Amino acid sequence: MDLINHLALGFGVAMTPINLLWALIGALVGTLIGVLPGIGPVATIAMLLPTTYALQPVSALIMLAGIYYGAQYGGSTTSILLNMPGETSSAVTCLDGYQMARQGQAGAALATAALGSFFAGCISTIFVATVAIPLSELALKFGPAEYCSLMILGLIGAVVLAHGSLLKAIAMVVLGLLLGLVGTDVNSGTARFAFGIPELIDGIGVVSVAMGLFGFAEIITNLESDEKRELVTSKVSTLWLTKEQFRQAWPAVLRGTGLGSILGLLPGGGAMLASFGSYALEKKVAKDPSRFGKGAIQGVAGPESANNAGAQTSFIPLLTLGIPENAVMALMVGAMTIHNIQPGPQVMTSNLPLIGMWIKLLQVPYRVLYPAILLFCAIGVYTISNASFDVSQTAAFGALGVLFVKLECEPAPLLLGFVLGPMMEENLRRAMLLSRGDPTVFLTRPLSLAMLIAAALLLVLIAAPNLRRKREEAFAEAET
Repeated sequence: MDLINHLALGFGVAMTPINLLWALIGALVGTLIGVLPGIGPVATIAMLLPTTYALQPVSALIMLAGIYYGAQYGGSTTSILLNMPGETSSAVTCLDGYQMARQGQAGAALATAALGSFFAGCISTIFVATVAIPLSELALKFGPAEYCSLMILGLIGAVVLAHGSLLKAIAMVVLGLLLGLVGTDVNSGTARFAFGIPELIDGIGVVSVAMGLFGFAEIITNLESDEKRELVTSKVSTLWLTKEQFRQAWPAVLRGTGLGSILGLLPGGGAMLASFGSYALEKKVAKDPSRFGKGAIQGVAGPESANNAGAQTSFIPLLTLGIPENAVMALMVGAMTIHNIQPGPQVMTSNLPLIGMWIKLLQVPYRVLYPAILLFCAIGVYTISNASFDVSQTAAFGALGVLFVKLECEPAPLLLGFVLGPMMEENLRRAMLLSRGDPTVFLTRPLSLAMLIAAALLLVLIAAPNLRRKREEAFAEAET
């Protein structure tokens, strides 16, 4: 009965006209920016985060969620029409979606992506609403030791699922942890690593880090790229499926929704892991796996449903435990903190007719579009605290992000380390104080020990040659 009352209260707040309006605006703006090649959900949210500061906390979170889902969906348009995923989770959609577009079935591919995303989003939202409250009650039993161990598990999960070299991923996490130390010591109240710069006494802003590493860096990288982007079609004749296509697609949508809802809960997982897992599953259950990569509609329906379901359920660890499991959720932590919302258990006590507009947007010259985005990003950063230092800081992280691209270092683990670092330090110190300096407290508490064992198993498994080789092959397939 309490669950029904909580659901009724939540839907009552979300369904108010003003919050529905902000959800619509967030979804439209997120899709508008996310449909641009090379700009995925992380960069989109990072760039648009300042636009929510003037809103009420609930409206701001609803708008950010709309931006996230809109950007996640927008990536499918570029994957299908341009063979360019804006986000890793959309990479597998290129394999069959682009081939369908080349065969004159762009409308069917776009419709499959939209309908699969909508269905998966609805089902996984219900899953979030029903599962989050019981999990939040469990989370209330967590102590500092459990939280610290959980954050260690999340950071190791981010390393395991990061692109490229494991050593580089570990280095990025460590760099993020170090950047998170800049500011005021939580115990003594003294400034540390500020180097005499008054603006750094309160720490480095998460918006500057995220917008610089993801927004500015990706835009600059795309501007200097001379890769030819060929739009397959500028006119989509039909946006519906034939009976045969629908018959082939709906089982994949169901499987993708179920798999994505589960994989979205894993540390370091979310939409990316869900889409890769769904594509592999569809190839396994298909009667003719050779069709995949040549325009199989299941290769669009499954992954697109899975990545949206995974995107939804990735909110569960954030809302119930206060732990972000990927870069987008790390940005959400920053947004909630800015709006004076403490992430954790206390928090719980898409549009087909616009396809033509997105296609027109893809025809705007990049040399005009991207500088305009950079300008509005700089204005948004400045309006946070009316300080030019914030703009300079964002530009510095943008230059650092471009360097990371050149070195093939993925910045997502850095952002997770930056956000989780201060939280992990605080819980580590609190656990040590409560145990009077006894480090075995992390091993004597069952939940803490279980999470540390899981973290150790992840490290051991990824060190195995066979698994490491399969990991590298999976990411190589996404980049082709």
